[in-house]
Amino acid sequence: MAAPPRCELCGARGAPLRCPGCRLTYYCDVSHQKTDWNSVHSKICHLLSPVLKPQRCFHSAKDRKEGKEELLRKQESLVAVAMSRAQCFVWAGQPLEAIPAALQALRSSSRLLGPASLRLLPIYLLLAEACTGAGRPRQAAKYLSQAQWIVLQSPDCSAALQSKLHQGLGLFSIAEGNMDQALYHLANDVYLATAEFGLNSIEVSGGYFHMANIFFHQNKMDAADSLYTEVSSLWHAWLLSSLHGHQRALQAQAEASPFSEEEEGTEEGTTEAQRERGARMLSALLELREQGALQHLGETTQILHSLAIIHYLGQDYAKAQELGMKAFDLAKQLPQQDSLETIGHLLELINAQFSQTT
Repeated sequence: MAAPPRCELCGARGAPLRCPGCRLTYYCDVSHQKTDWNSVHSKICHLLSPVLKPQRCFHSAKDRKEGKEELLRKQESLVAVAMSRAQCFVWAGQPLEAIPAALQALRSSSRLLGPASLRLLPIYLLLAEACTGAGRPRQAAKYLSQAQWIVLQSPDCSAALQSKLHQGLGLFSIAEGNMDQALYHLANDVYLATAEFGLNSIEVSGGYFHMANIFFHQNKMDAADSLYTEVSSLWHAWLLSSLHGHQRALQAQAEASPFSEEEEGTEEGTTEAQRERGARMLSALLELREQGALQHLGETTQILHSLAIIHYLGQDYAKAQELGMKAFDLAKQLPQQDSLETIGHLLELINAQFSQTT
């Protein structure tokens, strides 16, 4: 006899409502169904049936192999959609809406990879972040404990994943008001990210940024100022490099023969996640630099320039132009005006995009 269906949202048994689309998920009531629909189910309803329903039989080894590979692709697509939804809700400051999507990613990944896979670590950390933001510290602590267990069971865990774990633990400690413990974890985050990516990587910037926030609220302005400066410098250098790579890619594309069968190799561009992370950090820094105890004209100019590059690479040319013009006007007030040329070049690139669309 089949077990009573569980609610997709809360896990309670005996859920009476069934989704009329996929006919695979059940809910306690309409409110739970609506919450799950708005968070993730509307995007994955059509993906669930091919993944969860019994697979058809194959008569040859070749067909079985191809069927297994096709199922794996569908499962990974389902996880990717759920993770993307959860991350977008967290970025938008909607942690409650992120939780059902992150739980869907966890369930699907656990079925695919097993309960102890290192690939579950980012999902547990995202769940912990969402639960912390939603005021559910006990649930956040549970997910962080699970993430720690996975790392302890995996001696080959990379420094990159360990750094993410320490950052998650640091953010949870901040929410709990334990600043000494937070600084301990964030210092480990910086150390491990540096070991994995190098001292000048943007992957180091998150630990610096959160440590600076702690020092700022402790009124340790010199320490906060130094770390905030490091964060803005790391992002500015990386974004300038990304902009140059973007220009080289466009130039190679323009020079490529239209009859060429092979595409020219180009450098990878920035990802949406990188741009969003940079925009959030730099926007917070901009607010600090424009007012209060940490006002600094040069730093403000650099941050505005960085944000303009982010919006340019994200193809939001109107916002990029607005920020670029602010940076250019401020740069003219600096004693040394070395940045005028690079900011002016960015504005030329932005104007060229506008001219192509008119």
